[in-house]
Amino acid sequence: MRRDKQEAQAQFNRRTFMVGAGGVGAFAGIGAQLYTLQILQEDEYRVLSDNNQFSFRIQLPTRGRILDRFGETIAENRDSYRIYLIREQAGDPALALDRLSRYMHIGEARRERVLRDLARTPRFQPVTIAEGVDWETFSRVNLHLPELPGVMPDVGEVRTYPMPAAFAHVAGYVQSAPPEIAGDDPLLRHPAFRVGRSGVEIARDTELRGSAGSLKVEVNAFGRVIRELPDQSRPAEPGRDVTLTIDSEVQRFATERLGTESASVVGLDVQTGEIVVMASTPSFDPNLFVLGIPSREFRDLNENPYRPLFNKAINGLYAPASTVKGVISLAALRHGVMRPGERVTCRGSVQLGNRRFHCWRREGHGPVNMHDAIKVSCDTYFYEVASRLGIERIRETALELGFGQLFDVGIPMLSQAGGLFPSPQWKRARTGQGWSMGDTYNVGIGQGAVLASPLQLAVMTARMATGRAVEPTLYPRRGPAQFARLDFDDAHIEAVHNAHVGVVHEPGGTSYWSLGGLGVEGVRMAGKTGTSQVYSISAEERARGVRSQDDLPWRLRNHGLFICYAPAEAPRYAVALVVEHGGGGARSAAQPARDILRELILRDPAGRSGIVAARHEPINLAQGG
Repeated sequence: MRRDKQEAQAQFNRRTFMVGAGGVGAFAGIGAQLYTLQILQEDEYRVLSDNNQFSFRIQLPTRGRILDRFGETIAENRDSYRIYLIREQAGDPALALDRLSRYMHIGEARRERVLRDLARTPRFQPVTIAEGVDWETFSRVNLHLPELPGVMPDVGEVRTYPMPAAFAHVAGYVQSAPPEIAGDDPLLRHPAFRVGRSGVEIARDTELRGSAGSLKVEVNAFGRVIRELPDQSRPAEPGRDVTLTIDSEVQRFATERLGTESASVVGLDVQTGEIVVMASTPSFDPNLFVLGIPSREFRDLNENPYRPLFNKAINGLYAPASTVKGVISLAALRHGVMRPGERVTCRGSVQLGNRRFHCWRREGHGPVNMHDAIKVSCDTYFYEVASRLGIERIRETALELGFGQLFDVGIPMLSQAGGLFPSPQWKRARTGQGWSMGDTYNVGIGQGAVLASPLQLAVMTARMATGRAVEPTLYPRRGPAQFARLDFDDAHIEAVHNAHVGVVHEPGGTSYWSLGGLGVEGVRMAGKTGTSQVYSISAEERARGVRSQDDLPWRLRNHGLFICYAPAEAPRYAVALVVEHGGGGARSAAQPARDILRELILRDPAGRSGIVAARHEPINLAQGG
């Protein structure tokens, strides 16, 4: 019996020891874990704890302004009230929107868009419910914010364009970054951040956008901000301002002067190459694109036959027509195939094989030399010159003067049209046919396959006016422009120059009656009309009398072109203007181009003394060219 008691006591002792040892081991394990958590991993868990208490919010940088040459604002920023929803804090998104709809209107289309955006956006990332909210709605939402978990009102900035129509194509516009651009960049993925999508906005986007900052805030268990901690935050770095060479006053004048015409104009300072005016009409309001343009309005713009979204100044391509006759003349003088005083008799047309090539004046111009041929825009004279030159020598000179070139003006070159000055090789590759003398005739009067943009025509004009390889730019140059001298004799440049002065100032000139000069006392101008044929006149129509341009549908009417520069004796500004389907250069393009050139002269600080008020003359619709 005693032995049994001893064995029982021993067994109890063993079990007590095992339980005690287990307890000691457990406490030792707990102590070790506490030591690891509180001592060894203190820094790691302190960060996690802080993340439960503190949050970093991205600080959007202020986008840099776009300014004109005199510091006038072209693009800037204004305050914008926004309402966001954060899915992580909101719970059921549909229920959160129901709660919010008590205090602001949320239409069905907006509701569907927000739910769709929430579904494909990370839970912690805010999604825009409304932007550009009025103050009354914004304050009402703020007042009831305790009832609206996940809703985040915010005051930010939005891009605005104070002169929208004048600068839509030059400045461009900004929009939210598309997914292929945004990637995983938190700044680009932020719903309120905008990137450049066209014009200068995209060309200089990197320097305009600046760098993001971060704001440390203390939040409660529901994610609501209790206080901000600016001393532990990093401020955003604002973007840099960009200055253009455009004169906003002339730009607005040009846009208003062209009005509702489908037209474009480029004006250059021929001494510096700076683009002082570049307008395309009709225009559009880029402010509509910043917050998202309604699909109906975009469709109306996109389907408008006058193409308001299209930058005709750099993308529009047109047969240069008679504006190219100065180029042909310089090529003829350079290669010695025609003397300035040599005359060609124009009888209204010339026969080439079984085809007849007509001059614009059916009865002909009679005997004309180079000066007269440019002045009255005689096609027959230039058929003869072109046949003597041949296409290769014409093309060589045309390329040297700016045709077929892309210019790095400061807008992405992918959005610029290169134009075309054809060659026998081009035609063979394009059509499988050889080059003919008829093709050379067409090129000689700026028709056929020749295509140029208003920018290229402005460069051509500046190079003819100065004899130098003027390069255009939208940004001020850091030092004096150094343009190489072109390989033309001064006497040849002078002969062509005098003929262009004659176009405007001598009786018989194609713009003599429509302009009557520049309208600035003591300042003469040089110019050249052009009528780019859109509708091909059949032999039958010519026999019974060519229909008036006014009798044709708008889309079949000829384009009107005019190039000009002034002062004639010391060129400073060159302008090239195209009016789509305007009917002709003298009737539609000459006067607005003259008015814009005059505005440039009047705005030039060096040319203001002795200037008198300009006068407008009626346009004579009978002029050719």
